[in-house]
Amino acid sequence: MDDMEKWPEIEKAATEKRRELVLQGPGVDKRISCNGGLTGSIYSLTLLNYLEVSQCPSLTEIHEDIQHLTNLQSLILCRNKLASIPNVIGSLKSLKVLDLSVNNLKVLPEAIVRLRELNTLNVSCNSLEVLPEGLSQCIKLSTINVSKNHITGFPADFYSERLELLSSLVASDNCIQELSGDVHKLAALKVLDLSCNKLSEIPSDLSDCPKLKEINFKGNKLNDKRLEKMVNGCQTKSILEYLRGKGKGRQGEDGADADGGRNADKRKKGQQRKKKEKAAEEQDEVEELNKMVVRVLHVSDAPTALTVKVTAEVKDVRPYLVCCVVRGMNLKSGNSLKRFLVAQTKLHDDLCGKRTTATIATHDVQLLKGPLVYDVKPPTQLKIVPLGRKEMTAVELIRHLHLEAEELRKQKKRQNVTGLHKYLQLLQGKTVYPCLVDAEDHVISFPPITNSEKTKIKKTTKELFLEVTSSTSLQTCKDIMDALIVKMAELNKFTAEHQEEAGSDGEGEGPPEPATSSETSSELIVQQVRTVDQDGNLKVVYPSKTDLSKDVGNLSIVW
Repeated sequence: MDDMEKWPEIEKAATEKRRELVLQGPGVDKRISCNGGLTGSIYSLTLLNYLEVSQCPSLTEIHEDIQHLTNLQSLILCRNKLASIPNVIGSLKSLKVLDLSVNNLKVLPEAIVRLRELNTLNVSCNSLEVLPEGLSQCIKLSTINVSKNHITGFPADFYSERLELLSSLVASDNCIQELSGDVHKLAALKVLDLSCNKLSEIPSDLSDCPKLKEINFKGNKLNDKRLEKMVNGCQTKSILEYLRGKGKGRQGEDGADADGGRNADKRKKGQQRKKKEKAAEEQDEVEELNKMVVRVLHVSDAPTALTVKVTAEVKDVRPYLVCCVVRGMNLKSGNSLKRFLVAQTKLHDDLCGKRTTATIATHDVQLLKGPLVYDVKPPTQLKIVPLGRKEMTAVELIRHLHLEAEELRKQKKRQNVTGLHKYLQLLQGKTVYPCLVDAEDHVISFPPITNSEKTKIKKTTKELFLEVTSSTSLQTCKDIMDALIVKMAELNKFTAEHQEEAGSDGEGEGPPEPATSSETSSELIVQQVRTVDQDGNLKVVYPSKTDLSKDVGNLSIVW
């Protein structure tokens, strides 16, 4: 049997020029075992920017040919039995996320320090004893997780001002014996977890980390028994204040009282430090207030998560689809629903090229009956209740829209059909039309034309199901969905800040109601949605860790 035939996921990724590939679970593990490892054909998928091979105990090594996947931005190789990683991984210059957690690694390749774009490193649950020298060269690192290993300490160059973006360091359940006072050089550090190690001291210099918000030193046998008691029961702020006091106490023991001038200098330095800390706190508060927070909920954390099955027949009609569920979008207050619909129309006109490049559809999750199927139907058999209309077939709807477009053209005395209905031409000559169908075989979406009145969003909608379809490319769908979610975050923040009364735009019944506390929060939760083929093989999951990665200064994505 041809190698590609054994690995249909790889063949599909190659023919469709996909940029994401996920291989996981018992079925994949069995093929890896029979093959003696991963098939070499995977390393020919040079367009990939996201590769995940996980939950495969038979996977013990990665071939050096991985160096050919130079477009990779995320490499997820967790929950396997990898004993080593080839040094050529340093060739993956675009890599931003590297997850090697839950394997059998005893050392990391030295070339890992050449990954200058790396921002997330997860090597937890391995058998590492040391970290490679030179990690400070990975100047974009923001999150490091080395928990549950056998690490005894950090490399000498680790405590460096070069790691100016490092905000989270998790190194719990190791054998770390000392935390250097140079830790204060990690100026962006917000989370530090060194619980369950072999520390006997915590340096007072830790209190000089201006942004530190969360520390965990539980499970360490400290010489200072009062401090040990505090780390097991007190909040971060109290512990840092105690460490700061210890630092001042040591300065006094150095004979400063004998020299009034030096004492004055110390007071001055202390005042300056307090000013710096206050300024840093105020800056943090401003940053937090200005931030738009989008929290991503992994599909594995939601057993009832919607899944969309995609039939093979859509390939020749409108093959690309991404979906997700959004919670926390306040559509109840004031004109928030109207603003959202206007923003969607603007995206359709601009980024979506008046729907010719891609089409967005939104639904009320409470009105959906899953599982959903993205399929095709002949025009005479495709029935839908279009937005603002009665039920009709696709043929009837297209005829109505053509007549409306022609009438509009005459009214505006144009020679060509108005741009508003240019997308109608996308279906010309097609013998079948694309549609999204629910569990009762009701058509809830007919892209790029309309979606159903039955699942229409309203002010009372609490969860939105978003879909983006395109004939252009999967990446186009993702880019549009990214833009839509960013816009939703902006609108939600605006609504929360202005705290309009619910129903003030005249659509609500009865007197306006004051906004509830949940309606004044601007945080969005995005639930991942998987699209699978007819055999249940994953086609795409949105959002993945390469999505929502555009540089939007005040947008915080929490995974």
